[in-house]
Amino acid sequence: MTPFHWILGSRSLGLLFVLLISLAGNELSVIRAAEPSTRNVICFGDSITAGYGLENAAAESYPALLQKKLNQARVSAESAPRWRVINAGLSGETTAGGARRIEWVLRQPVDIFILALGGNDGLRGLDPAVSQKNLQTIIERVRARYPSAKIVLAGMMMPPSMGEAYARNFAAMYPNLAAKNELTLVPFLLEGVGGQPELNQADAIHPNPAGHAQIAETLWRGIQLLITL
Repeated sequence: MTPFHWILGSRSLGLLFVLLISLAGNELSVIRAAEPSTRNVICFGDSITAGYGLENAAAESYPALLQKKLNQARVSAESAPRWRVINAGLSGETTAGGARRIEWVLRQPVDIFILALGGNDGLRGLDPAVSQKNLQTIIERVRARYPSAKIVLAGMMMPPSMGEAYARNFAAMYPNLAAKNELTLVPFLLEGVGGQPELNQADAIHPNPAGHAQIAETLWRGIQLLITL
């Protein structure tokens, strides 16, 4: 082979190598583009959300059960997003505490934000107007940080023993906030659970595993239309 032919052959091989690398790069880009993204559901609440009193809160709390529902509902298409449920519940949390803690929670991306606070305010007899103001602060901070995030507001109710007027004013703040901020409202987080001994622990306040399963069903009905699979 003459030097001239060798040079041409080398150039051809070089061009072929570059072409193969380019094609491999394009194929890798396609694969990466097809990989499903991850979207976050944050459950921001108190001891009920945290799974207080459960033997295995990581598996039995309603956020964990929502994760299972999302996993089961997820379609098999490669481009479907993966949903990750984050339990941001804290035992003893009030709406004021939530307003102080929210910026730390918002360090991670939010696609759906479930706001389930207020129960501890009610049990302490705090002014519903103050609780509503704190919840409004949380809503505004979520919207300011993640404008496209969808917010689900889970309401609570107080027993008549707290006073009929107080119970009425307390319950009203959730639909008021939902209407003002155009939120998805789940009227009562403990629907079908509150006051049912078989669904609650011995303290008659915190749900047992069966109670958490019912809460997950209630929230699932509220968020299904917000979930993109």
